[in-house]
Amino acid sequence: MNRRSSTELAGSTGLGAWAAFGVLTMVVVGAHGAPLFLDDALLHWSLGHRPAVALAVARALTATGTGVVPYALVAVAALVAGRSARQRLVAVLLGAVCLGAGQAARYGVMELVARARPPLPDWRTHASGWAYPSGHSTTAALTAGLVILAVRVRAPRGRTPICLAVGCWGMLVGLTRVHLGVHWFTDVLGGWLFAVGWLGICLCAAAWWLPARLVTGPADTTNAVNTANTVNTADTNGTADRTDPAHSAGPADSNEPAGPASSYSDSDSTGASREEHASQDPGRRGRPRPA
Repeated sequence: MNRRSSTELAGSTGLGAWAAFGVLTMVVVGAHGAPLFLDDALLHWSLGHRPAVALAVARALTATGTGVVPYALVAVAALVAGRSARQRLVAVLLGAVCLGAGQAARYGVMELVARARPPLPDWRTHASGWAYPSGHSTTAALTAGLVILAVRVRAPRGRTPICLAVGCWGMLVGLTRVHLGVHWFTDVLGGWLFAVGWLGICLCAAAWWLPARLVTGPADTTNAVNTANTVNTADTNGTADRTDPAHSAGPADSNEPAGPASSYSDSDSTGASREEHASQDPGRRGRPRPA
């Protein structure tokens, strides 16, 4: 996919996700933070399905959605995706900026909406701040999107199972926030939509404004030069073949030798021509004497 197609796809996906996020945010604000359609039902289901093993797994998963883990995953994915030192450095910086700026923007929205969390007695892990949108859900979804992008760019084969596993991890981190009782489901949904919108806008901006020299490594440049040289050589050979007199000569000239042998043959033929105009008497040479 070329740069223009990538820009259009990323921009349209990001705008669509943010439009849905805006609608959901207006609904949440209009309800003054009260639980919406699936919030109460899913929270009550979680309260009745909390065995010790499920709680331990949920706490372990939710811990990977914050802190240093998302940045480490993005950095590793960026290092794998790059083909040169410059590409890897640019990918790591862009991934860290996208993730960090997304978290900051999400925090600003959270302070503006100021939605209360579920009741404190239902919590099974530590949480702080307002509820909407979920910070763990946003961070995990952004991380999963960046890792999936790196896998699709770098791995031509076997990438589908990896992308599915990473996508499931991003979704499960968000669902653990509901299972542990610290978020409503619409908080998690808002975090997912915000992450998709933010990632789409970042990819669109990178594809549109990032100079090609920052993403084209030395190996790519060498390959391009070699390809251009090959094309030029082929064109030169084709032109030489079309203009070579040996290829344009008729069938009678095809058996004549080239180079010095051809000159020798020409002199022989000239000499033979002189002999044809000489006297018929073998003993007389040169010009005939006057009678």
